[in-house]
Amino acid sequence: MAQRTDIHLYTTQTPNGIKISILLEELGLKYQTTAVEITKNTQKINPNGRIPALTDTLEDGQTVKLFESGSIMQYLVDRYDKDHRVSYPYGSREHWEVNNWLFWQMGGLGPMQGFVRCEKRTSLLTKRLGYAPEKIQYGIDRYRNETRRLYGVMETQLQKSRSGYLVGDRCTVADISCWGWVAAAAGSGVNIAEFPALKEWRDKLLARPAVEKGRNVPSPHKALEFDKLSGGEMKKTFESASQWIQASMKEDSK
Repeated sequence: MAQRTDIHLYTTQTPNGIKISILLEELGLKYQTTAVEITKNTQKINPNGRIPALTDTLEDGQTVKLFESGSIMQYLVDRYDKDHRVSYPYGSREHWEVNNWLFWQMGGLGPMQGFVRCEKRTSLLTKRLGYAPEKIQYGIDRYRNETRRLYGVMETQLQKSRSGYLVGDRCTVADISCWGWVAAAAGSGVNIAEFPALKEWRDKLLARPAVEKGRNVPSPHKALEFDKLSGGEMKKTFESASQWIQASMKEDSK
């Protein structure tokens, strides 16, 4: 039976969003969800106005507001993973190695792949819709190549792993943090077939019931089917993303 909590998750269907819902499912926690329309910038829990964000009630009855996916993951593990289902005891070698990969994803894989997705959307919209003023091939190539290099780092780590996970003998927040990004490889122009150990790891996590359930919060996860989208569906996806990016840039410039 899932453990009752006062957790309320504010999220949407992005790699950063689903890492929190996957972790909540792995920990067997009950939680409320509010689907945030990021195109309208309505999320106010996070002072930066982004998702995911989360609230919970502490032992003293006070509400804690959490933002930044890495911070949320560390909070959930520290407070609710006493049996170390997806973590290791504090101070152990594996504990620090998990931290390495968590921060590696936050500082490297996520930003680089996020940039290439943004540049690729801009390029496609330039070609199909005429929304963006120019195609910046240098940016597309740079971020895609860096994403491919980072995939290679994971490939090397997983080739050495006896368990098939990034650290030690279990699935941890290191794996969960990276999974949504790797699942979105096709949308970033990277062929996952180039990285057989990484592809096997992606599918290994996908077979976990908690990953399957969590990845579809708050809406169906479609990244794995990106290559199968029709022209109309792909156009709608990129059009929505472009409008949000341009609106955010306009708001940030004020």
